[in-house]
Amino acid sequence: MDVSEPASISSGIAARYAQAVFEIAKGNNKVGELEASVDDLSAALADSADLRDLISSPVYSRDSQQAAILAVADKMKLRPVMRNALGLMAQKRRLFVLPQLLEQLRAKIAEDKGEVTAEVASATALSKSQSDALAATLSQSVGKTVKIKATVDETLIGGLVVKVGSRMIDTSIRAKLNSLQNAMKEVG
Repeated sequence: MDVSEPASISSGIAARYAQAVFEIAKGNNKVGELEASVDDLSAALADSADLRDLISSPVYSRDSQQAAILAVADKMKLRPVMRNALGLMAQKRRLFVLPQLLEQLRAKIAEDKGEVTAEVASATALSKSQSDALAATLSQSVGKTVKIKATVDETLIGGLVVKVGSRMIDTSIRAKLNSLQNAMKEVG
């Protein structure tokens, strides 16, 4: 059995739900509200181990899982399209793909808004002005509004590693040292 198979199955399930939820929200001119629900639900998943357990544990029955996720959706005041999707996913035993669904929805919303996300790794945290300047520079390069998703990777020593779509720009000192090391091996 191919190890990547379960991941691709989950991704496919999430993609179908994301497409349906997004099209419903877009048809009702509620993409902005959907984005708020996606952000709220993502934050809740990151903060709550109980919620992560609820969506992934096979111990809960369909009905109890559905009742619990709908109660969470009501408490969080999620938009009806998101609430209904969560209820359906629980009834079909598909809540385990919720993290992938949120990721897919975020990508669809960004594409609809003409935005692209740049994943930026730096040796130290970027200041607000550095992040804004980088976003402006990348926006000129890609022709879309760029949102920065910054992380800190101290192993870079200095510089940045920027990923925008399928493009990657590595200006880190670690990469330069590795390149120098390879060049020295070729010489001697």
